Amino acid sequence: MPTLETTVNGIKFPNPFVIGSGPPGTNARVICRSFADGWGGSSAKTVSLDASKVVNVAPRYGRLKDSTGDPYGWENIELISTMSFDQWLDEFKEVKDKFPEHVLIASIMEEYNKDAWYEIVERCEGAGVDMFECNFSCPHGLPERKMGAAMGQDYDILAEVCGWVADAATKPVWAKMTPNVTHIEDPSKAALDAGISGISAINTIRSVIGVDLETLRPMPTVEGYTTPGGYSCKAVKPIALRMTMEIAVLIRDQYPEATLSGIGGIETGEDAAEFILLGADTVQVCTGVMKHGYKLVQTMSEQLLAFMEKHGFETIDDFKGKALPYFTTHADLVARQAKAKADKAAARAAAKGITKDEAWDGDDFVKQSDDLVGN
Repeated sequence: MPTLETTVNGIKFPNPFVIGSGPPGTNARVICRSFADGWGGSSAKTVSLDASKVVNVAPRYGRLKDSTGDPYGWENIELISTMSFDQWLDEFKEVKDKFPEHVLIASIMEEYNKDAWYEIVERCEGAGVDMFECNFSCPHGLPERKMGAAMGQDYDILAEVCGWVADAATKPVWAKMTPNVTHIEDPSKAALDAGISGISAINTIRSVIGVDLETLRPMPTVEGYTTPGGYSCKAVKPIALRMTMEIAVLIRDQYPEATLSGIGGIETGEDAAEFILLGADTVQVCTGVMKHGYKLVQTMSEQLLAFMEKHGFETIDDFKGKALPYFTTHADLVARQAKAKADKAAARAAAKGITKDEAWDGDDFVKQSDDLVGN
């Protein structure tokens, strides 16, 4: 009987489905709701020591919809949590008191300040969180403070900060990667070299969702203006899968003890299976919850279990990374196809029967004779 229970970085998850950091994990009330509905873990909305500078605007979402009205692209210009750090510590304690068996992940973001990173880690651990996820990837918020993607795109600073967090933390630490780089392996390698436990990827893709052709203003429009935001939802899944594969190959070849949490456009159990087949240990869902609600995890769990049962997989580890060996270079594809064509041509020639006397064989003489009989 297949099971969705899995152990990642020494921590047991009831299932691999994790609430991605953002609105679905914005306070203890909604995190507890997610656990009650069956999510295995939750990465809370990103916290910092000083929330006083965090001010959201409205509207702050933009959506692209298909012909049925279903959103396939979603942009946000939302910032990290507006809730005070002291209140968050109380919220973390409340969650762990009510759901001690579920995995609570503190998503943390700070400025380039060693003392600040040490403080946020130590105080979150004191509140009982199980893991950390360092947000090095928010594409639009607080760049003036060198936070989020502004830090994740500077690999020297990224490595230094990861070293601080790895030193300060006694719990596992993931580094959440920005996709807004040329090669996702580069920041991932910098983070892993610094001693963190794993990578989560991807965060949203820097974007402009569109322009209103009536008002001629970019969207989402706030007092007539906007700013580039982060793009998510089903449209980003192919990009997320590619980057998941690239990070997974890096981990397989150089960091076999590290783990990977896949993010990007996941809304079904089949989506989750694809990420796991490409090397993810867990999968995170944020926009999908905003579209379908917290009970989405129940459908995804049923679908993932059905996939596992169909293929005879008992655990997540049984099929993690199964698709990775089938990636190669274009030159190798050309060579493989040429060989396949040559093999088929040889088989067709053999099927026509013997054309040279030296091909006759005593053991197969009768069959070879039959093959030469015309209709």
